[in-house]
Amino acid sequence: MGNKVLLIRHGETEWNRLGKFQDCKDIDLSDEGIKQAQYLSNKFKNNFDCIYTSPLNRAMETAKIIADIKEIKPVIVNDLREINFGKWEGLTVKEISSTYPKEFSLWRKDKTEAPMCGGDLSLKNASIRAKNAIAEIVSKHNEKKILIVAHGGIIKAGLIGLFNWDMTMYHKISLGNTAICEIDFDNDLNPTIVKINDTSHLPDNYTIKSYV
Repeated sequence: MGNKVLLIRHGETEWNRLGKFQDCKDIDLSDEGIKQAQYLSNKFKNNFDCIYTSPLNRAMETAKIIADIKEIKPVIVNDLREINFGKWEGLTVKEISSTYPKEFSLWRKDKTEAPMCGGDLSLKNASIRAKNAIAEIVSKHNEKKILIVAHGGIIKAGLIGLFNWDMTMYHKISLGNTAICEIDFDNDLNPTIVKINDTSHLPDNYTIKSYV
């Protein structure tokens, strides 16, 4: 049977709303982000077995809101933290592309490494970290529904690692705040995509302000 894994992006932060690269900057959820996490909580209720989270506040706060109804504590996994973009932290895409035009272009176009200005050094490194973290979590369980609350960047990197895609796929996936990516794993840890960017828990007329 294997496991069902739901990779969940955290709720909105102020930096999300402003379009800034947050990286490992520890920024709390905004009021809107808390509301989004509450919608997630209403969706899942008790219908999951365990929950893991990045150590960064925005993910931990989202995970705690989901987990409170089940009266369990999210398990912190350091390697689920967001991609560290180095010098790009705190900048918008427009600011990065104008200040680091060559580096930004290479990051978007390189298929094998996608180097960055510091931090994790490349999307490739981040994809390996994320893949290994997810695989380790899955290997600890059998026939469970597992929630993993993390960040848009590291979730996309994890998908690249799990499915052995080239690095440009990072820029071809869009994840809104509290979006869910559903992955089924068989007993040999082979993954199958069920859903990507599922935001059906939000109201029909809801406008998401931040995508990555």
